[in-house]
Amino acid sequence: MYLQHFGLAETPFSLTPNTGFFFGLAPHVEALQVLQTALQTGEGFIKVTGEVGTGKTLICRKLINELPKRFHCAYLPNPYLTPDELRWAVALELGLKYSANIDQQQLTSLIQQQLMALSAHGHSIVLVLDEAQALPDDSLEALRLFTNLETETRKLLQVVLFAQPELDERLSLKQFRQLRQRITFSYQLRPLTQDEAQAYLHHRLRVAGHQSGELFSAQNSRYLAKAARGIPRLINILAHKALLVAFGEGAANIDRKHIKAAVLDTEDVQAQSPVIWPWALVIVAILSAIIASQLWQGGAA
Repeated sequence: MYLQHFGLAETPFSLTPNTGFFFGLAPHVEALQVLQTALQTGEGFIKVTGEVGTGKTLICRKLINELPKRFHCAYLPNPYLTPDELRWAVALELGLKYSANIDQQQLTSLIQQQLMALSAHGHSIVLVLDEAQALPDDSLEALRLFTNLETETRKLLQVVLFAQPELDERLSLKQFRQLRQRITFSYQLRPLTQDEAQAYLHHRLRVAGHQSGELFSAQNSRYLAKAARGIPRLINILAHKALLVAFGEGAANIDRKHIKAAVLDTEDVQAQSPVIWPWALVIVAILSAIIASQLWQGGAA
């Protein structure tokens, strides 16, 4: 709704992870380098953890998109699965067909045969799990047993886990010590610094079509980044709302008051004032006016 006003071709701060907006910030580049290096070794588990909104899914998609052709990737975006469901999910990703007549022992044997066949054709098989903190305890153990499948010289399956820090807490328990020892590489994503956040804002605006990407001044970028605690998802939310408020006022650039309105209207950010409702009502009023205007124009047409 504000694209034309700010000279944008697409929404710059969508919450949907889009690799077209990927920016080479230090924590994200380092995470990808760790993953790419680890996959070359062909050993064990690889783990990337980070707080909600720090960019794990974006890195996950970037990794999958850039895997060399010799890698065969099995991707599970929602691993909240029982051990039986996990085995079938892996089997289907490897190209096997579902059959209710196959028991779990037979299924494991078929998975091993398929892994060996893919390996014989020069493929390295990678199982990528997003939101891995959702794996039940029994499924974590089933996942560990997958990595027992090997030839005399190499593992038949590598596992990449993207997860929130809760997974680290679980893996620290004694019952998961075997799995913990198989994690050969790991990386923990950190929030963005204020300078990184400023570059991030400008980059996304330029990718979205803004000529200069300079809608947020350095000072306002720092203010927004501090409120968002450097978390990219919260930065996107605040930037999007600030653009909405500025558009509603007809402003050409983003001022501190626009960001403050977004901060006070957004949960899980570091607001500097307890007064929330007045600014929330401002944003609601602006959105209502925009929607009403669009409906009126549609009716008039």
